[in-house]
Amino acid sequence: VQLQASGGGLVQAGGSLRLSCAASGGTFSSYSMGWFRQAPGKEREFVAAISVGGGRSVYADSVKGRFTISRDNAKNAALLQMNSLKPEDTAVYYCAARRSSYVSRQRGAYDYWGQGTLVTVSS
Repeated sequence: VQLQASGGGLVQAGGSLRLSCAASGGTFSSYSMGWFRQAPGKEREFVAAISVGGGRSVYADSVKGRFTISRDNAKNAALLQMNSLKPEDTAVYYCAARRSSYVSRQRGAYDYWGQGTLVTVSS
């Protein structure tokens, strides 16, 4: 499956952005989806994940209550709504797909990765 992340940009602290991940070339509804991010000089870290049907989602503590992950299996898309953004949310955001019904916070559990979209939050 091929993944294409989009929606990044420059936003002021307290603002919102919505990231999209478009999937093609596979059966999207059979993959659990995740979002990860990588800030300059840091390792890629887990942000959020959602199960194949969308009934279960998990979040990193740092984004819980501010970010919402969702998916539209009819449109082969996963979304990440980011509200109340902080400068520390600045990073390249990656979407990833996992050949499993279950969510995972582990980077190594994902089989496919998108190219990343840059989110910059100014103070």
